[in-house]
Amino acid sequence: QVQLVESGGGLVQAGGSLRLSCTPSGKISSINAMGWYRQAPGKQREVVATRTSGGTTTYADSVKGRFTISRENPTNTVTLQMNNLKPEDTAVYYCKTEGSPLLGHPYWGQGTQVTVSS
Repeated sequence: QVQLVESGGGLVQAGGSLRLSCTPSGKISSINAMGWYRQAPGKQREVVATRTSGGTTTYADSVKGRFTISRENPTNTVTLQMNNLKPEDTAVYYCKTEGSPLLGHPYWGQGTQVTVSS
């Protein structure tokens, strides 16, 4: 079992920055990778960024060069640094375990709201 606790969302003006955090607990050693997803009103949930335990990262084209996913030791907290935010980044952001078969199924965080005003 894994629990994911997110924090760091909020309201920011366009061009501003926010930092999201996702702290796992439980069977952390079974987590191979983590991802950040987002879902805007009326849209499907989409992947924003992923990071493997080895440090390999991927980003959606829409956030490349603006967002950075990283991991902090020793808590294994996965962060998403979001710079130069745009109104279209407004969404609920979720963290999720990725590619971790020993967990049995993916785990999701509770979600945190990010709102970017123009």
